Amino acid sequence: MDKTQPAQHDVKHRQGFALLITLSVLAVIIALTTVLLSYFEEVKQDASDTKALIQADIYYKNITNIFQGFKNKKTLFSVLYSTALPLQTPEGRFSLQLRCEPLYKGVNINWLGLENSAQKTAYISVAQELFEAIAQDYNIQDPGRLQEMLLEEIGGENRWVQKEQSRLHQKKGIISYKQFSEIIDRYQFEVDDPEIGSVPWKKYFSFYPEADKVDAQYSSPELLAYLFDMDLSTVEEWTSLEELTSLADKGTLENFIRENGGDYEKRKSILAGETFLEAAECSVRYAMADNQYGFRFEYIQGEAKYFEFYGKQ
Repeated sequence: MDKTQPAQHDVKHRQGFALLITLSVLAVIIALTTVLLSYFEEVKQDASDTKALIQADIYYKNITNIFQGFKNKKTLFSVLYSTALPLQTPEGRFSLQLRCEPLYKGVNINWLGLENSAQKTAYISVAQELFEAIAQDYNIQDPGRLQEMLLEEIGGENRWVQKEQSRLHQKKGIISYKQFSEIIDRYQFEVDDPEIGSVPWKKYFSFYPEADKVDAQYSSPELLAYLFDMDLSTVEEWTSLEELTSLADKGTLENFIRENGGDYEKRKSILAGETFLEAAECSVRYAMADNQYGFRFEYIQGEAKYFEFYGKQ
């Protein structure tokens, strides 16, 4: 796997609206702006954390209500996945920035712990092969020990992570990147592996046990290059087209893979294909009385949950 990236090829840093403004994009912006801006004026001068939390709850409820009422979810989230959406009142007194990321754009880390069966062979294989490739490419000192710790957490045999949040008691498995990163920290402390901190795990894996497909349309170039055995620079060139054109003009991932010699059929069983997976993690940053605050939540299959208030940034 080629993890080398061109020095001047930073396609992920976006300033403002990098997409071509289409009617679909405008529809999303207008829908969000119309409702949200009406709530900005309700903010009081008091900038205490309590007031900020109340305001975050207002934004959270109204953003998720907009999501619920938006019929074409694929259009909505394709825009939010592509660019952070800034909103502010005309006089600039209040501002908000909303951005979302697809939750299932990586290989599910929990597939490492699936019971071996004919139905799950493709899932187990891709997770195991990817883990081994990362271990080799990033010179992980003791990949066997790291995988052992991950499997113990996935299977619930030995919990390495402090379960302070109620959601972590609900099911077995790794259900968040925070939980995963704590395992990595414990591994680094035990093995004293200086290379482990350089691995960009989020580019390759997702951390939600519900994910039964990879939403590859939104996957990182690094993961796509690995999955389809393609040159990284070729994939980066294709993914950068989202900066310049609409998804329809860009073409489907399947067509791109086939036209460039990749083996789409090999991975087809684990891919979402053209099916839109309604699973996103959204974060909001907003200003109150010269201070910045933030919160996050997940939106999965029409249900908003796991609201987390970050406080003052």
